[in-house]
This record gives sequence, C-alpha cells and structure tokens, in this order.
Amino acid sequence: MMLNWLTSFWLLLATVFISSDTPSFKGGQKNLDAFISRSIIYPEYSRQNCLQGTVQVSFQLNKAGRIVDSKIEKGFGTDLDDEALRIIRLTSGRWLVPSSFDTTQYLTLPINFSLREYNCDERTSDDIREAIATYKAREDLTNAITNYYAKRSAGKPAGSEEQHILNLKEQLGYNERFIDRMIRQAQQKLKQGDRESACEDLNFVKNLGSNKADKLLEERCN
Repeated sequence: MMLNWLTSFWLLLATVFISSDTPSFKGGQKNLDAFISRSIIYPEYSRQNCLQGTVQVSFQLNKAGRIVDSKIEKGFGTDLDDEALRIIRLTSGRWLVPSSFDTTQYLTLPINFSLREYNCDERTSDDIREAIATYKAREDLTNAITNYYAKRSAGKPAGSEEQHILNLKEQLGYNERFIDRMIRQAQQKLKQGDRESACEDLNFVKNLGSNKADKLLEERCN
C-alpha cells in the first residue's frame, strides 16, 4: 500500500514538473480554443471546395511569449495552411513561457477547419484530391496575373498580353465580387489587429488590376 502511494506521489510530482516547464496560453486551453474559433476566417478557395480538416503548425516562442518562427508540419498545400499560420501569428504575446523552457524547441498546435451547412458530405475523396491539385495549378496562373499588374503599376513594360490576362482573371473567378470579398476579409483582419495579413490581401487586390483597395492601402499599409 505504501509503495503504491509513493509511486502515485512521484508520478504526480513528475507530471506537475513537466507541465510547469511547458508554455501555456494565457487563460488556459479553453481560452485558446475560443481564441482560435473566433479568429478563423475561412479561406475562400477551401470554403468553396469543401476542404476541411486539421493543419498541424509548429512554432517557436521567445521568453516574452511571442512567436519567432512558425511552419506547417502537416497541411493541405492550400489556403488552409496560410490561414493556420496566420492564426498562430495572432497568438503571439499571449503565451506564458516558464524561465526553464528551452526556446529553441518547437511546439506543435493543431488548427481545425470545419465546414457546416455547405453540403460538404457529398464531396468524395477524389473530389477533394482534385480540388487540392487544382489549387496548386492555379498558383502559377495567379502569379502571371499579379506579375503583369505589378509591372504595369511600377511603370515597367508589361507586354501586349492584356487580353490573355483578362481571360485568366475570368477563368479563375477574379471578378468584382471576388475583389469585394477580399476587401471585406482584409477589413476583418484589421479589426483583429492583423495588419500584416490584411495588407497582403489589399496588395493582392491591387495586383489584380483593381483600384478598389487603394484608399485602405494608403491609410493602413504605408
């Protein structure tokens, strides 16, 4: 009986020691879950194509509890990964780091994405794989568009391919409705205090050849 009690005591002591040496989110796990839930802005492409699941993000903290590095440990290769990294960045400064913690270590946090009421149950695994492959194929086409308008904005010769670029924009759905959604998304991120990601969205709008984000860019990103 005494041996069992001592064993339990040392196990408890070891558990306390280990947990006290690990960074924790201010307010505990419940606060972390709530923060992630209210901060996620479901990415456009993944929402439209019923991409959902868990992205594993690894990150490093400094002694002040700020994020100093982050990377995708396991993801989808789509905009879900970008949003998971953004959420991790938003937690910066909200961690309590014990003085004994080795800040060269990486912590891993799962960011779960779930879609409800989008009829996603009808999507097959083949549909999901095709959507992920399509996303990756779209990236090169998107880069062709943004490079064209970035050159034109800088006053550099952009070639005589404007009609081709307009066709690409139509093919990828980069229309006025899409641009309006991107601006609203950027405004939501600004409300969250995420100026970096908001300005990325606004610059993306500009590099789609639109001037709709110019005022916000001037006010918030210069």
